[in-house]
Formats: sequence, C-alpha cells, structure tokens
Amino acid sequence: MDLEAYWGIGPKTRETLESSIGTEAAVEAIEAGNVRRLVEAGVDRSRVTRVLRHARSADGMALLATRDARLVYKDLLDSIADHAVSEAAADRLRTLTPLADQAEMSAHLDAVERGRDGWERLDDDARTAVLDAFERYDGAPDGRIAAVETAIELSERDVVGEEAASEDGGRSVFDPIAALDTGALAEAAVALDALGDGRIDRGADDELDRLRDARESVDRLSANAEGVLEELRSEGVGDTAAFREGLVEYLRRETTVDPARVRSSMAEDAVDASGFLTQTLRALRSDLEAAIEERSIDVRADLEAAIEAAGEDVDRAGGAVTTVARELSLGRFAAAYDLRRPRYADADGLAAVDARSLSLLEADADIQPITYAVGEHGLDAPTGERVTVLTGANSGGKTTLLETLCEITVLAHMGLPVPAAAAEVSVLDRLVFHRRHASFNAGVLESTLQSVVPPLVSGDRTLMLVDEFEAITEPGRAADLLGGLVRLSIAESAIGTFVTHLANDLEPLPDAARTDGIFARGLTESLELEVDYQPRFGEVGRSTPEFIVSRLVANADDRAEEAGFRTLAEAVDTDMIQRTLSDAEWTALGSSE
Repeated sequence: MDLEAYWGIGPKTRETLESSIGTEAAVEAIEAGNVRRLVEAGVDRSRVTRVLRHARSADGMALLATRDARLVYKDLLDSIADHAVSEAAADRLRTLTPLADQAEMSAHLDAVERGRDGWERLDDDARTAVLDAFERYDGAPDGRIAAVETAIELSERDVVGEEAASEDGGRSVFDPIAALDTGALAEAAVALDALGDGRIDRGADDELDRLRDARESVDRLSANAEGVLEELRSEGVGDTAAFREGLVEYLRRETTVDPARVRSSMAEDAVDASGFLTQTLRALRSDLEAAIEERSIDVRADLEAAIEAAGEDVDRAGGAVTTVARELSLGRFAAAYDLRRPRYADADGLAAVDARSLSLLEADADIQPITYAVGEHGLDAPTGERVTVLTGANSGGKTTLLETLCEITVLAHMGLPVPAAAAEVSVLDRLVFHRRHASFNAGVLESTLQSVVPPLVSGDRTLMLVDEFEAITEPGRAADLLGGLVRLSIAESAIGTFVTHLANDLEPLPDAARTDGIFARGLTESLELEVDYQPRFGEVGRSTPEFIVSRLVANADDRAEEAGFRTLAEAVDTDMIQRTLSDAEWTALGSSE
C-alpha cells in the first residue's frame, strides 16, 4: 500500500518511514494505532496523532465542522489523556475520534463501563500496583518484553481473576490478561530478556556464566603472563613437574576453571617455563571458547523452546496490555467525573438532564446542573422544536451551556459517557459550534458565515450551536442574519441552539422554534450577581442592567461617581435599582444577625 494514501502523509514523511522501518511495518503501525512505533521511526508526535485520527475514522472527524468544535474535541482528549494509566495509553487515547457508526459507539461505551467497573472494584493498594506496573511498561526499551512482563505482574498482583470480575458476570476489563498462560509467559519472559539483543545475557544459565567468567580470568592472566611467572617462582616452584602442579593450583585459586580442563590444556613441547605458561593459557582459552559455544547452543535452544511453549501468548500479550490500559484509562476518566452512558435516538434531537460542564468539573467549581433539550427526544424536557433561541442575563451561563452541549455531543459520538444524569443524542454528520468573537468587522462576518453555512446546507444531519451572532456585525443587521439562520436551519432539517440578546427582534419565530431564557435573581449580600442558570423554557430571558447599575451605585468611591451612576439608574429603572439595593442590604443585615 502507498503510504501517501493515508491522510497527512506526504513524500517527506513517507521517505522517513520507508527508510527507518519499511512500508509494511509502517502500514501495520498505522492500522494498529501504534504511536510509539511511528514516533521511534522518526515522525513528529503531533503529526503521528493527526494521521492516526484520520486513519481511524475520517468520517468521524468530519463531524467537527468548525474550528471551535475541533478545539472542544482537543480539550476533551487532553482531559481523557490526563487519566491514562500510562504514557503509552495516553498516546493512544489522543488518537480517539468521533465515530460514524452507532454500533461502534455502543461497543466503545461497553468497553468504558468495563474499565470503570474494573477500576472502581480495585482497592487503593491494587490501584497503586496497576499504575506502577504500567509505569515500568512505559520506561522499558523493548515493548515486546515489557508487555509480557506487565501481563505477568498484573496477574501476580491479584488484580486479575474472580475478585476483579464484573458484578453482572459479564466481561471484566482484565479478561484479555486472564486469558493468557502467565506461567508459560513467565518462562518466556526470561528467555526473551536473555535473547533480547541476539546474545545470551548473563543470568540465563549458571554454567554459561561460569565459563565466561573463566575465559575473562584467563584473558587477564594472559595479559600479565610475566607477573604470573614471577609469582609461581616466588612460591618455590622449581622442576618441571612441580611447575605444572603449581600452575594447576594457581589457576584453581585465581579462576573458576576446572583443574582437569587445565591439565588437558597443558603444553607438551615448550622449551622453557615462559613458553609453557603462554602456550597453556592460549590452549586453555581456546578450550573455554569451544565450551562456551557448545553451551550457548544448548542454552539458546532451551530459551527458544520456552518462548515457543508460550505460543501466541507472547504476541497476544502486547495487545492484551494495550487493551487493558486503554479501557482502564477511560474507566478512570468516567469515574473521576461520574459520567453516564448516553442513549442514541433515531429522531433528530439532543437532550441532557442535569448536565454539567466538564471544564468546570475539572476546575472543581460549584456547578448548578442544567436540563436542556432541542428537537425530538424521550427525556423529561421540552420536545419538538428543532431550533431554540437562548436569551438572558449577562454572565448567565449561556456560552457555558452551549459548550456543555458541544462536549456531550462530541463525547457521545466518540462512544464515551457524558457529564449528565441522562442524555439522548441523535447520530449526526456535522457539528457546527461557533463561539462569540469580540471582533466587529466585515472580515469576521464573512469568515463566520463561510464556516457555518456550508455544513448547514450540506444535506447532512447537522447540529448548530451558535453564540451571540450579533457580536460580529451591527445589531439590526445581525437580527436579520440570525433570523435567516434560524429559518435556514429549520428548512435544512437541522437542529440547533442560537444564543442572542436580540430575541425580541426575531419575533415572530417559526413554529418549529422556541425561545428560552436565563434570568438573574438579584444581587447577593456581597453585591455579586446571582443567576439561576437553568433556562426557563418558552420565555425571553431578562437582561440585567439594573443589577449591574445597582452594584455600581453601591460601590461608588465618591459622591460624584455615585451621582453619575444614579443618572444611569434613572435611564434604566430607578425603582427597580432601589429595590435591588434594599434587598441586598436586608440580606446582608440578616446574615450578620
């Protein structure tokens, strides 16, 4: 297969892969999602991630129709990767994508539930053992050996087996490892480690180690033959017979060589003691070399037999460890935020009950769960209207609600649980998420329309989440354009939510649209704006200038400032502002008492 057929691989990347690991190995790594293999081959990690995402699901990536949708997706991947049990697992999690097939989404959710169940059933000691095992897996230079050793360690740590099985008797996250013959793998691990670099390493066989030590000792003595001769003479060795026995005794003390091997290697025709010693050590070294070679053949055969005895489990260990790491990581992510499994609906709709912003959950913020819905669904929320116009208070959480709906949509399409007590999502082709931009010029308007209209009119199932369209052009024209987008969304059978302060200018809305509102309750005792973030369905949200002006009046530094803000109060609603200040004063008084 031509590597350039994969999205994101050009001539330069192809040449890098072909020269380092070859085309076949590169294709195998891409299809397996093996980030580590491709990075080690010389490809930049970020490029590898992008290539693997599109190789995994090009149709799924097409869901992310706008830059803001893609940014939410990337933020979600970072959150998921933060809960990975290993760096290798984090690399693979960053290649997760939205999916186009509902059955595949459901299968992913099953895997996450296995991971969560397995993780939550482990006690603290077992969790530490699991993380330690995967940490060592990350640091190992040889992935094949590391996978075998990790599988063995997880099995020996008692995290695999009946105590980790799922409560309903179904599959456990550790089943891929439980299916391996870890006894045979343990012997194979020793063999793999011993044969890792093609040479039989120390520790594989005691006799081979002894012979190698003896050879090293003989080499050391040969390099200092004159010193050995002097030492023998100092011990009073005189005639030939005494010299021969003295050398045997000396080598017995200084090396691990068997005396019989020394005697069989002694020179027969040396003319003097120096020649005798040199020839004997040379013959002894040659004899040891032959013995080492013979022993190595036998040891290698035993090691290879141990690997063969483990059969396909040696190769399966890598896949088993990878699968367990991925599912446990996703399970940790789901458990950390108490994420729930969404339902997939055939009708066009998106609904969430007690939804929470994942970004706020990560920040450990105080969250008011929100229930919201658009289109057809079966949850306890308004249903039927294909489009909603969300209005209301400044700082009322409208943008956060859009982002939360976007997070739920992306997670559900990735086959992952969502931050809501219950959620129902229809399988979409395009997600158009557009955040409010501060710029106010024709260029921003043009680029915005170019990003949101083409996917809307593509004929695909589309969800529109558009924030404060009026921020990019003058309010009168913005109301006209926003009204046109609402009607176009309905005409194209899309569903969507549009955030705006121009709801009154959009009336009357089509029958298939609904206006919802977020309302401010007032000011707290510390004069902070208090908002009910739960939208009221079918009501236009009231803005909050009176509350803001009330706070400015109360916090004015001098009389001139206060007088200025009271002038603004007259323009807004003096009576309302006075009541607001009185309510805040009485609230503070009651709190102090």
